[in-house]
Amino acid sequence: MNGTIIRLALQALLGRRRIWLLLALPLALIGLTALIRTLSSDPDAAWPMISFLGYPLVLPLVAVLAASSVLGPEVDDGSIVYLLSKPVSRHAIAISKWLVAWSATLVVGSLGVFIASLVAGGGSQSVGWLVAALAAGTTYSALFLALSAFTRHAVVAGLIFVLIWEGLAGGFLSGVAWLSVAQWGIQIGHSVSSSLDSPVNLTWALLASLAVTVGGVWFAGDRLRSFVLTGDE
Repeated sequence: MNGTIIRLALQALLGRRRIWLLLALPLALIGLTALIRTLSSDPDAAWPMISFLGYPLVLPLVAVLAASSVLGPEVDDGSIVYLLSKPVSRHAIAISKWLVAWSATLVVGSLGVFIASLVAGGGSQSVGWLVAALAAGTTYSALFLALSAFTRHAVVAGLIFVLIWEGLAGGFLSGVAWLSVAQWGIQIGHSVSSSLDSPVNLTWALLASLAVTVGGVWFAGDRLRSFVLTGDE
């Protein structure tokens, strides 16, 4: 971990127009949830906004934007070479970048899902969604950081992953659910709230989430080391 790199990553995240889109996603979720809750006489009418929009779509999109913002622009404009020329461990750079992306994902994405769930009705179900969003947000941030280190088209690749793999395959195919970050998070959330359900067992969800998180950050650092040696993307 490096304090200077963390500060530079924060400046990259907060100093670009992408931060407004980052904030707009959870704010729109909360606003739509409040609108449905206000207009409907059914006390449960707003919950689908969390399970079908907030958690499986808004949260990973926030993670994609956060991870690509702290690393992607430096790869795009070539300034990453100057950072890599410093006597700093490549994995320390990756960890520092991930900490910023992870913090932004949890504060904006996971907290946004939790607030929307409180608006939808609150209770133990909100606690379950919070735990699920914290677990999934942690894994997403590492996964998308690795993707940003691998390709300049990380946002497009992340959107495809979220919409097709996580949204369609992971949500409807029980076999694929074992490889779905969203389903891992839901199962972890189920451990504190039985209102959430997933075909994945808790042990697998915890181990898989940990493996992808650690592996994603490690891969990003390894990719940065390869970048300085070969001049690849």
